[in-house]
Amino acid sequence: MKLKKQPPLPRRCGVLLPVASLPSPWGIGSLGCAAREFVDFLASAGQTCWQVLPLGPTSYGDSPYQSFSAFAGNPYFIDPGVLEEEGLLLPGEAEGWDWGKDPARVDYAVIYQNRFHLLRLAFSRSNRGDPELMEFIDTRKGWLEDYCLYMALKERYGGRSWQQWPDPLRLRQPKALAQAQKELEEEMAFWAFCQYHFFRQWRRIKEYANSRGIAVIGDIPIYVAMDSADVWVHGEQFQLDEDRRPTHVAGVPPDLFSATGQLWGNPLYRWDVMEADGFSWWKARMAAQGELYDIIRIDHFIGIVNYYSIPAGNETAIGGKWMSGPGDKLLAAIHESLGEQRIIAEDLGVVTAPVRRLQQRSGYPGMKVLSFAFDSGSGNPYLPHCYEKNSVVYAGTHDNQTLVGLFGRMPRKALAFARDYLNVRTNKQLPRAVIRCAMASVADTAVIQMQDWLELDDTARTNTPSTLGENWMWRLLPGQLTKDLAAEMKHLALLYGRLAPEEEQKEEP
Repeated sequence: MKLKKQPPLPRRCGVLLPVASLPSPWGIGSLGCAAREFVDFLASAGQTCWQVLPLGPTSYGDSPYQSFSAFAGNPYFIDPGVLEEEGLLLPGEAEGWDWGKDPARVDYAVIYQNRFHLLRLAFSRSNRGDPELMEFIDTRKGWLEDYCLYMALKERYGGRSWQQWPDPLRLRQPKALAQAQKELEEEMAFWAFCQYHFFRQWRRIKEYANSRGIAVIGDIPIYVAMDSADVWVHGEQFQLDEDRRPTHVAGVPPDLFSATGQLWGNPLYRWDVMEADGFSWWKARMAAQGELYDIIRIDHFIGIVNYYSIPAGNETAIGGKWMSGPGDKLLAAIHESLGEQRIIAEDLGVVTAPVRRLQQRSGYPGMKVLSFAFDSGSGNPYLPHCYEKNSVVYAGTHDNQTLVGLFGRMPRKALAFARDYLNVRTNKQLPRAVIRCAMASVADTAVIQMQDWLELDDTARTNTPSTLGENWMWRLLPGQLTKDLAAEMKHLALLYGRLAPEEEQKEEP
């Protein structure tokens, strides 16, 4: 199939806020009342996009980019209040659990210890023969049964990676799998129950967002976690040896930011094998993501053109080498599964000429990040006068400092350039000036982190790459999203032509 060029996105603006960061009484953001209220806030603020981080079930480290499945949803996001409305929990039953002491931070240890106890209680009261549940299970046979068995086995073996399971299961010997399915039937039913309610609740939130004129931008990592149902089930699609151990893993080479590079550790794809079967796994993956989102951001897009291959067992990224990826062939397969749904290419990093040419052929907009714009003078490609129209501008992403944190630590020379470029007199004015600059830019889409609209410091930072223990925790507090803030956001959306025509008409006297 020939690669078809994607038309440009309409001029619009939106907010980046992970589902986990929504306020709720349950210790972590969930898909109930608070999610609907956030959608209402976005609509009142003139926003037309809500960007979320990956929604998959998280593993050790709590990163949404390291998930147990490329298809499943995170059970943490199932809203207990909705389960109560459906009669699966008794009134007030979810309030008697410890969900953490600080409403501004997710306590993942507490959530892990208690959330599944509550979900199992709801499961014990569920109707196993519910026709909607049966239809859900039937329509997702391609991944759901494998995922449920994987999670049931993970529970049996104390949460250990599948590579540490007994060989008959690790190597997926048919007799061992059949025996495990028989023994773990009830546990598998529980994990199917969780997926049913996640997708049911998410579908309602997405439909509500769409009804308010909000498109949902999703985010998918290019790679999957080694400890995932995907690699356990589809080992032949990944660079594993005969004993199902990785031979090469993903990362990026040493650069100005890291003398040893970044060793991500994700197993690399066998692109030749994937191409031979028509990229069937990728087609299924993208079709599943297409159900969840209106627009999909592909993380580390440059890996589709060329990827960095590091021998498994290396302690750093030093010693890897660049290899060629599938390029147009994969994008054509993705288009075949998604149709006219839109894609954003995360093209941060060293963008080579082949990467740029592929983007131009595909029509996928790339990313511009204003947090990177002020350290090297007027030739910096992240400054708005260098943008092409078909791009998505961010003040900062989930991996960056907040704007307040950034300008609080920026060198004096860069601060002086930023003040001059943004035409403000004081450093305190810089965060709002960056937001205005993004909204005014020629980029078709502007996305601002909620923390930056709120002018929060780095205690509200979502993630610091290559660190563990303090990431993915920040949460909104009730009352932080005010009418005055919504009015300011809507004013800028209107001023810079990022409101839909019907919304602009509402502003006319």
